[in-house]
Amino acid sequence: MKKWLILFVFFPFSIKAQTQLKKLKRNERKEKIEIVENLKSHVSYLASDQLEGRRTGTKGEILAANYLVEEYRKIGLLPGNNGKYLQEFEYYEGKSYTKKSYFKINGETLTAEVDYFPLAYSANKTINSNTAIALKEVDNPWFLDLKDILEENKNNPHFDVNEVVMKESEKQFKKGANSLILFNSSSIVDNISFSKFDPSATLSRPVIYMPFKSLKKYFKDDITSYDIKLNITIENSSRTGRNIVGFINNNATHTIILGAHYDHLGFGEDKNALDTANDIHNGADDNASGSAALLEIARLLKTSKLSNHNYLIIHFSGEELGLIGSKYWLEHPTINISKNYMINMDMVGRYDTSHKLTIGGYGTSPTWGSVLPKLSSPLITKIDSSGTGPSDHASFYRKDIPVLFFFTGSHSDYHKASDDFDKINYEGMADVVRLIYNIIDATNSIQKLEFTKTKEPEMGRSTRFTVSLGVIPDYGFTGEGVRIDGVSQGKLAERIGLAAGDILIQLGDYKFTDVMSYMKALSKFKKGDATQLIIKRKEETLHFDISF
Repeated sequence: MKKWLILFVFFPFSIKAQTQLKKLKRNERKEKIEIVENLKSHVSYLASDQLEGRRTGTKGEILAANYLVEEYRKIGLLPGNNGKYLQEFEYYEGKSYTKKSYFKINGETLTAEVDYFPLAYSANKTINSNTAIALKEVDNPWFLDLKDILEENKNNPHFDVNEVVMKESEKQFKKGANSLILFNSSSIVDNISFSKFDPSATLSRPVIYMPFKSLKKYFKDDITSYDIKLNITIENSSRTGRNIVGFINNNATHTIILGAHYDHLGFGEDKNALDTANDIHNGADDNASGSAALLEIARLLKTSKLSNHNYLIIHFSGEELGLIGSKYWLEHPTINISKNYMINMDMVGRYDTSHKLTIGGYGTSPTWGSVLPKLSSPLITKIDSSGTGPSDHASFYRKDIPVLFFFTGSHSDYHKASDDFDKINYEGMADVVRLIYNIIDATNSIQKLEFTKTKEPEMGRSTRFTVSLGVIPDYGFTGEGVRIDGVSQGKLAERIGLAAGDILIQLGDYKFTDVMSYMKALSKFKKGDATQLIIKRKEETLHFDISF
């Protein structure tokens, strides 16, 4: 599950006999034992060190995909992509500076992203030199304080710091600098960052930025000469992800889609882990649990008499990168179907007295309100009405498809290397599997569910944020700024007329390069603050005066 800062509003919901397990009949007990053993087998492999955290585009993801395909074959699922189970997609990661890059001062290696970072339009080159801040000797690194430039343009609404930096850099190069080290001694926000989706042409020589406190730490005065060793290696990179698609064809008019993502964090290379461990993040709960549950539901459906619908089974990759796989499937469907509804399982392995089962998407169809309360389950359940959220069902909800989302709650091992096989409640998972099967059974006679829009949860509500625009970002957007997928009803974004497809560019002094920079910008404001929001709508740039 991708962890984004979204508020879920839960409402108490009672399911018959939810406070204690009913005594199971002999055949039911036998079936549950089989489900539990199968779940253990699936999770133990998918969350094993051998798969190295199932990061999208890695050999670990391929091993997981091969395992899932083999299980599809055992179950008897038809391939869901023109005779193939796999649907490959390219994920463009943008620019990145590789581990070959370094910056050393008098033999001490500086920490990238803390003490310095190259700009995305920097040239790739190695520099070995001995120089001082005050010196501007030919074929040496030169230093440039952005203070004067920023002060001259602080009231200029058309000022683009990157455009100015690029022009100034080439001027310095023509005068003799072999590289440029930027810093900012003023208190004015400069918005300098490494923007991986920056489309600018590469400069002729390297340009790096040092935070002022790092500059003062390593260059204690302006006249002392320092030994500088610099290597910048920036590359464009992309990965191939793989969705796995199976189909149960009952020759019905409509198809129910059942999904779960199977990718996870690998060694934390994408900087989405919540620990600092450079270890394998096995993701037993997130989301080997959902993938295992999906396999078991597919197995039960394949041998069932529930034949009024077809069933499309999809294991998505790229969820941790921003719901990439599910969005790709919707944009490039592998099979022509009439979609009825979608059920998504993400982190369903930690059910206990403190981690109840949450069912999201309750408000996306009136059918859920008539079906769910009638079902019997030993699980204590909470209801979230919204159809959006931080997992793949949100992609389907955006296409006006009713959804349900099953989730047993976050925990202290979330996005950490400690999310392992032995912490899963397999009995609880088996009950989730049975409940989802019973929901499918209860809707077997309903031809097609009616879709209902729900109130959007707000992005930006947490202990870190006291304000919100009320937008739902498109986490898979690969461009400058933050494109929005939707707006929350009655919130600021809706009131000023923002809409899906708008790209947020800047809030006050803070320019957005991606979702993370947007989050950081929100944290600078509090309720009652007035500022200006800049957006791009198609080819038009719009300015809004707003007050939180």
